[in-house]
Amino acid sequence: MKQLLLDVLAAPAPSLENYVAGPNTEALASLRALAPGRAVYLWGPAGCGRTHLLRALSDRPGALYLDSHSPVSAYRRTAQPEESDVRPALIAVDDLHLLDEPRLASVFSLYNRWRETSATDIALSLIVAGERAPGQLEIREDLRTRLGWDLVFRLEVLSDAEKTDALIRQAASRGLQLAPEVVNWILTHYERDMRQLAALLDALDRYSLAAKRPITLPLLRAMLAEQPPPPSIQSYSSLS
Repeated sequence: MKQLLLDVLAAPAPSLENYVAGPNTEALASLRALAPGRAVYLWGPAGCGRTHLLRALSDRPGALYLDSHSPVSAYRRTAQPEESDVRPALIAVDDLHLLDEPRLASVFSLYNRWRETSATDIALSLIVAGERAPGQLEIREDLRTRLGWDLVFRLEVLSDAEKTDALIRQAASRGLQLAPEVVNWILTHYERDMRQLAALLDALDRYSLAAKRPITLPLLRAMLAEQPPPPSIQSYSSLS
């Protein structure tokens, strides 16, 4: 049982398929149809799925993901590549609000490069994300203007009702029935990120089969008590 939980409690890799859009369906549709030469700026509060979407889009050949931990040299090479440099067809820049001035300067140059090549056969797709609307970011004005050159979407956090509906639908797709008290306990006590919730549901499914018991609140508590979640998945309260 313990090894089973270690194997399944890790959240699945971000993808467009496992992103629960809720009120963000228009943004998701635009990202699915994103073509070379287009740029998107996504903004919204923590938990809205900015990083999920950027990771999903950059998890493909010819794509690059950059954030505040990426070296400045990677930003510079991307914005002003040498002839010998590999040129990604899709570039995702996450957490713009956390970038320092050298990285922001490279993002400014990257927007210029994106626009100059947008109608050519070396056009790239550019996706940038931050926690605030362009006009509310404390960044250089010329970069703030560039964020609005193409598509801009505000991402909303799912409501508890939307998360409940998503959990019930995901359970139904596995042939499972979740009692209301199980769903309510999960949303009250557990990590609310939808990828983490999906991982918990997967673990519950397998644990229930291994234990040959239906999914109930006592079974959920027994599972979590038997193997504490890894650091990436944290319970917000005790099991009492």
